[in-house]
Amino acid sequence: MKPAGAGDAGGCCALLGLAERRTQQLQRQVRVKEESIVELETENAVLHLKLAEYQGRVGKSGLQATQFPAQLSSRQRGQGGAHPALAQPWNLAQELRGSIRVHCRIRPLLPFDSEWDGSASCSSTVSQGAAHALDDETILVKCHRPGHPKINKTYTFERVYGPAESQTAVFADVRPLLTSFLDGYDVCVMAYGQTGSGKSYTMLGPPSEGQPGQQSGTHGDSGIVPRAAEELFRLISENSPGRPTLEVSVLEIYNNDIFDLLAKEDSAAVFGVKREVVTTQEGRTEVPLLTCTAVASAVELVALVHGGLRLRARHPTLVHAASSRSHLVVTVTLTGKAPSDSTGQRPRSALRQGHAGAGQGRSASPRASPPQPLPVDHTGPERQARAKLQLVDLAGSECAGASGVTGLALRETSFINRSLAALADVLGALSERRGHVPYRNSKLTHLLQDTIGGDAKLLVILCVSPGQKHVAETLQGLGFGTRARQAERGQAGRRPSCPGKRRSGAGSASQ
Repeated sequence: MKPAGAGDAGGCCALLGLAERRTQQLQRQVRVKEESIVELETENAVLHLKLAEYQGRVGKSGLQATQFPAQLSSRQRGQGGAHPALAQPWNLAQELRGSIRVHCRIRPLLPFDSEWDGSASCSSTVSQGAAHALDDETILVKCHRPGHPKINKTYTFERVYGPAESQTAVFADVRPLLTSFLDGYDVCVMAYGQTGSGKSYTMLGPPSEGQPGQQSGTHGDSGIVPRAAEELFRLISENSPGRPTLEVSVLEIYNNDIFDLLAKEDSAAVFGVKREVVTTQEGRTEVPLLTCTAVASAVELVALVHGGLRLRARHPTLVHAASSRSHLVVTVTLTGKAPSDSTGQRPRSALRQGHAGAGQGRSASPRASPPQPLPVDHTGPERQARAKLQLVDLAGSECAGASGVTGLALRETSFINRSLAALADVLGALSERRGHVPYRNSKLTHLLQDTIGGDAKLLVILCVSPGQKHVAETLQGLGFGTRARQAERGQAGRRPSCPGKRRSGAGSASQ
């Protein structure tokens, strides 16, 4: 027989337990609601910032619209009439928007994201993703891992591509720069990001199975390089009154040394041939003895690139099984007949008349400097204008501890990170308008000086890994992109190219 009051005590305990569980449940619901409120407040703040940005753009657009007729009239008066280049509003619009653009691409979550973390499935916290495209100009990085500070940051760029956006969508924003290249501007498109973030996929396309270094595939997933080759020859065939010459070189920068990947010497069978970059008396960069091959079709251009890729340095790491250990630079040099005007304005290659408005692009603030004279070779019966297009697949930035590299691979990582830091220093010097820009601190920046300085047009595509485990590298890359957007470039110290020189470029006078 139970003692008196035992049933009442048991009932009270049960009620207390139920109340405690209900209290915990309500506390969890409150936390969820509070987190939702924080998210909504963040989104609200982003929307307010974007509203202010668009209102500012509307004001600037109105000002530019009122100034444009005066600018056009002034140019026409200075030239004694309309110049063919003024029939191309595209490049004038590009100049108003700025010469440096930064786009950001978030790759999809992949199986190795959870494998690297040791997770059993992609449903783990780490594999849920930390980087998200809020819209086509804003990326949100949100991460809350045990033992780490909570992260909730947004970044704005000229264009943000979500994981579902295709190669075609990315190239649509590159295409207008090819118009500028054929108009005589130096252009650089580079992919920057952590190892395994999708740089080579973006620039070259997916790798061929069983053939490391070779890119494959169907046209739908082709990268920027093969698409650019097709587009260049399409534009030339449709609009060129006199066919220009296109020459291609393919090189890599490995451990701060330059290797010619198209050289025919016996020593090039495995590693390519070592070359050096120099600055000419005119302030432009050259690589003496670099193999430059004339191409007459997109097929020939892509075949040369694939041939060079076979020699590119690669090494497996914990982050990527086929990590590129060098910066790949594909350079297309255009030589065409220059207009015979004497106005001092930038000579065009005369093959781009009729491409006004070819494509639309998002871009930066109106910081671009006025157009400067293109390098012109005055020898021979016709004046020759030259322009340079550089397509760059940078080696991935990485943390040695995360990638697990040792020995030779650790030395490679050191050189990669130092060269990328030098690139950041150059863009920082440009953004701060320093009198000295340290191009020569790295072979990478020295080689790219013509297409990242002066009035050249530079597009940086930040490639981002979405996983929470990669959030530190993601934030570093986004910080790099933010600094790059701030870069302003003054007028380049251009002079006519030296007669008889086979190769020349356009560069800033700062060394």
